[in-house]
Amino acid sequence: MDTKNGENPRKDIEEAITSGDLRRLLMMCGMLHGHFCPYSAIGVKAAARAVRGLGVESTGMEETIAIVETNNCFSDGVQLVTGCSFGNNALIYRDYGKTAFTLAKRTGEAIRIAVKADSKFLEEREPEAMALFQKVVKERAGNKEEEQRLKEMWCELSFKLLEVPDEELFDIRQMRIDVPAYARIFENLKCSICGENVMGPRARSKNGKHVCIPCSGEEFYQLSGDGISVICPVDKEYISGGYSVPI
Repeated sequence: MDTKNGENPRKDIEEAITSGDLRRLLMMCGMLHGHFCPYSAIGVKAAARAVRGLGVESTGMEETIAIVETNNCFSDGVQLVTGCSFGNNALIYRDYGKTAFTLAKRTGEAIRIAVKADSKFLEEREPEAMALFQKVVKERAGNKEEEQRLKEMWCELSFKLLEVPDEELFDIRQMRIDVPAYARIFENLKCSICGENVMGPRARSKNGKHVCIPCSGEEFYQLSGDGISVICPVDKEYISGGYSVPI
């Protein structure tokens, strides 16, 4: 890539979307996700369908917005293919717990794609893999051999899913939405306790001085595998700079 000429860093991804090369997209998604699994493959497949349907490209400047409704593996496929991420402010997370997402233009024109409620592709066609998933991932009870076997089966199933017709997996709906405004740029404030910079709206006041949320001792929001939750300092130990709050 010739960075001096400002070449599009997403060129390979966009070529794969245009040509319908889902295998290539899933290979690239594996670099982000860390492994191949059915739901990252479904995310790739859904996102590619939405991008082609809207006829959009992403330069990471919020001209295209993706709204994801889950924080499971599906969302990594969406981020890779659409180019919408938390870091470029083009990814919005709504904690609905649904394997679905909406891709929208700034005009409000959008496509929402959701995995069908009665889609039983894995349960009905791959019972061995699902039983192994139950033991290795859900119960955390698998041995090394079983973990490796699941990894191999998951990889095979991921690429097999790419061949399933979209209509068997997804409910797809054209729609119009109210698109959130462009992200605002905030000034940083310096925490008077730990000395670290903090985004202005996230700063708190303590003894008349600016402090960050950890140093304030106030509760905060956290996105984890369970979704968004409120964390209270008395419940968890956390550290900001050199300042620690004991359990």
